[in-house]
Amino acid sequence: MPISAPHRTRRLATVLTLLLGACALTVTTSSGAPQESAAGETAAQADSQAAAQAGTQQTAAQLPSDDFYVPPATLPDGAPGDIIRSRRVDPGTPTPRELADTWQVMYLSQDAQGKPIALTATVLVPKAGSPADHPIIGWGPGTQGPAFRCTPSRMIAKGALYEQWVINDMLREGYAVTVPDYEGYHPQPDTTYMVGKSLGPALIDSVRAAQRLTDAGLSADAPVVFRGYSQGGGAAMWAGEFQPDYASELNLKGIVAGGVPANLMELALPLNGRAGSGFLFYALIGLDNAYPELELDASLNDAGRAMVADLEANGCALEMIGKYGHKSLADHTTRVPLLDPEWMARYTENSLGESTNITVPVLQYHATKDALVEPNQADALHKAYCEQGVPLTWKTYDTDDRDPVVDHLWPIQAANAEAMTYIADRLADRPATTTC
Repeated sequence: MPISAPHRTRRLATVLTLLLGACALTVTTSSGAPQESAAGETAAQADSQAAAQAGTQQTAAQLPSDDFYVPPATLPDGAPGDIIRSRRVDPGTPTPRELADTWQVMYLSQDAQGKPIALTATVLVPKAGSPADHPIIGWGPGTQGPAFRCTPSRMIAKGALYEQWVINDMLREGYAVTVPDYEGYHPQPDTTYMVGKSLGPALIDSVRAAQRLTDAGLSADAPVVFRGYSQGGGAAMWAGEFQPDYASELNLKGIVAGGVPANLMELALPLNGRAGSGFLFYALIGLDNAYPELELDASLNDAGRAMVADLEANGCALEMIGKYGHKSLADHTTRVPLLDPEWMARYTENSLGESTNITVPVLQYHATKDALVEPNQADALHKAYCEQGVPLTWKTYDTDDRDPVVDHLWPIQAANAEAMTYIADRLADRPATTTC
């Protein structure tokens, strides 16, 4: 049954409130161990308005540095998904604590150039039922920001992840959920935002790590679905493209991906100088971190260098929306590097849709108007996938009358009921329809 419009509105209000409060929460002891937040419940609870109010009543102290996130100087031998270290944690809001046992894990994966790296993730396993019977949802989190304090697992630990209510819904259905932090989240962050060649393995290997976490008790044969929105929607699609060759052992049943950033050039141009320009600058940082030969610093002026330094030290989603919205590349660079052959090669190879090995059913959805992730490039992706034989269902949600940024966030709520039904159908092996 579709979620009512008032309920959707309350959830959206809570998402926006959590975005506003996410950078000002503290929930750790001096040792860095996560403790309970005062934030109250998230939007998945009946009283989502109370949660929104609670989310604004946090202290301004930051989480201390946490050595758990520092990779070993020499990576251990092993395969992608093998666990390096793990620890039990208590999420910062009551519902996930009640619904699931939760771990943070560090695991082996690979970077955008295929080199071994260590990544971190959160694994949540429902307390109800037998762990061996739980399907696994690989949830790609949306954009959190480049600073270490924005790390998705730290956001979960302090009760500030704006998508936590979506995770809670999946836990209630008996699904285990893995949430990767993506590459580069450690005390000296060098995140690789929007680099699909890194996002795909990160999501896949978080599922593998969950299956290899002995204490979690999940099955190596568990049915798997990749799901995400915005950056997370891109991660879900990239995981789907990687999976047949990279992780053929996974029992993948389907993909649910919303707000997918598919073509990096078509995303970049509409962001420049507009509400989402902070995301453009973050994407340039991400590509430069993944591919050091791009030498972004050589194209920056003093204002650009100051912005990059501040984003990497302090920037969460709020700063990209507020502090660095409506900024232009021309004011922060000595030359715009986007048309350089080196840059073009890298963002082209990190754009979806050229060809795919995806054979499982896909639900892809998008806003009709989207200030952050341009709708036409997502529509082009769905058409390309259809031409390549992907069994895909395409859905749009009307946001033409919504303000910038809100138009991007709205489908997280609007599509959730349909996404949950789609997942249930795939896990039950019901035939998938297609709009191709």
